[in-house]
Amino acid sequence: MAPGPLWQLGALYGVPPGQSVVEGGTIPYKPEALARKKEKFENRLVADVYKPEIGDPELKCYLPGVPRAAYMPYPFQIIQAKDFIHIAYTFANAQRIIHMTNHGPSSVDTWMGWSNGSWDRDTLVVDVTGFHPYIWFDRAGNFGGERLHVVERYTRIGPDHLQYEATIEDPTVFTRPWRIQMPLYRIIDKNARLLEYRCVELSEEALYGRLTKNPKPIK
Repeated sequence: MAPGPLWQLGALYGVPPGQSVVEGGTIPYKPEALARKKEKFENRLVADVYKPEIGDPELKCYLPGVPRAAYMPYPFQIIQAKDFIHIAYTFANAQRIIHMTNHGPSSVDTWMGWSNGSWDRDTLVVDVTGFHPYIWFDRAGNFGGERLHVVERYTRIGPDHLQYEATIEDPTVFTRPWRIQMPLYRIIDKNARLLEYRCVELSEEALYGRLTKNPKPIK
């Protein structure tokens, strides 16, 4: 539990408590990477479009990346076709194509990475690579680096539930692979549908203030 960034608004922007979904409870950072994580958290509200490595990407309405897109508080929809699976996310209109055939590497690094999928019995296994090095996993500054590799597992455990697991590795940031797991719940409302959430930064001064006649210094 923590106060929000605008403490004057009290509970309106407070962060509710929650249990960790990290197996073992601790992310195995290398010492130098842990220092970078703390620095990222301290500068999480800095929105400089010329320095994508600084500030929470969510603040700038960038695509959420993987696995963050799976557990943000916004619904998403999974659509299965013959040769691919499409996931449409509410936040920032993010999209993913999971290639079930013709697997190959990504031709360019992106926020959402490149996803190759396969079936392990009833479990969908998704191997995700091709990330650029600015991915954050949450608002606490946890992050991935230049060699981020994520393997997701989606397992049906009931008519309206999936068990989600993600194994994360990046030898430039972590001492070993680590895993998160959590249930995903189907929205069963009568008229459930995926609605548009058009992310608006509302931080023009932070994003573009350096272009004004009297630019503010960048922290």
